Amino acid sequence: MSKKDGRLVIWPAYIDAGKSRSRGRAISKRDAIEKPTVDEIMVAAMEMGLVPEAEKDKYYPKEWWEKPGRVMVPKKGPKTALVKEIASTIKRRRS
Repeated sequence: MSKKDGRLVIWPAYIDAGKSRSRGRAISKRDAIEKPTVDEIMVAAMEMGLVPEAEKDKYYPKEWWEKPGRVMVPKKGPKTALVKEIASTIKRRRS
């Protein structure tokens, strides 16, 4: 999936300020945002010059009962840095 074809998976939980680290948040609470959506992640990734691909019918493994979807993006550096940049782009768009 992501490692073999050069893409990374970005779940909304990675940037959700309402989630704990053990529930999937990948960045600090200060950098995270409230209730991000797949659509917001898609727009932010496009603004960053990436070619995102949404998969809205996917279940997040840590919360398998929810179906938030995910976004696949080309790997352009460390995943944490990419996720942090996506979150800051969404914050800027929301304000």
